[in-house]
Amino acid sequence: MVKVAIVTGGSGGIGRCTAQALSRAGCRVYEFSRHLRPCEGIEHIDADMCDEAQVRAAVSQVLRREGRIDILVNNAGFGISGAAELTDPADSHAQLELNLYGMDNATRAVLPAMRAQGGGRIVCMSSIAAILPIPFQLWYSVSKAAINAYVLALQNEVRPFGISVCAVMPGDISSGFTQARKKSDAGDEIYSGRIERSVAVMERDEKNGMSPEKAGAYVARKALQKSSRPLCALGFSYKCAAMAAKLLPRRLSNWLVGLIYAG
Repeated sequence: MVKVAIVTGGSGGIGRCTAQALSRAGCRVYEFSRHLRPCEGIEHIDADMCDEAQVRAAVSQVLRREGRIDILVNNAGFGISGAAELTDPADSHAQLELNLYGMDNATRAVLPAMRAQGGGRIVCMSSIAAILPIPFQLWYSVSKAAINAYVLALQNEVRPFGISVCAVMPGDISSGFTQARKKSDAGDEIYSGRIERSVAVMERDEKNGMSPEKAGAYVARKALQKSSRPLCALGFSYKCAAMAAKLLPRRLSNWLVGLIYAG
């Protein structure tokens, strides 16, 4: 039986590459986003992930066509940067609205169908910043830490229905995410130039990071698995970072992150 997959934020970057990899693996793939960028083998449905009604309508459209949903990849998201005390609440709320509540909108929309059919797979895009929060990317880190907690709790709720859930934690990816980040250097003089230096380090690492094609192939493999560990770091160096976060005293691991990003 052909698996039916939904990828949110599938018009570019990791999302698009994940959708393409799932299509190559034989899935019937639908991508939800606000931007139509045609791609062979992928069906676009226009949806703002922050609008619950639009998301539910898009999921209903897939169910009318296919009768089932086997895979949901929650990829839609963006990042902001800046000093926490000077971040406009509208920006921090928008960060959580898409990264966390947008993910929740899609998840809640597909769960009734997955329960009825006796199974399904949900993959949520998190970040290594969820377990190693990055200074001057506080709200992005908060949104991803919340995703990890969401996944861990949800896994135990839906396991009896044959539904499995995991979070993928990438690190630096060379994609449009860097250009899309909403940056604020407000107060950089107060912080002795550390805001600008921190963002420069992040952007340098992202531009030299893993390709979105490689990341998308990994996410697709996780999506096609029946189950996996609930939190999955993407890439050898980030698997090591995740292990270090577990083994090192929190004071030490946090000091090391600060040395890299807030020195």
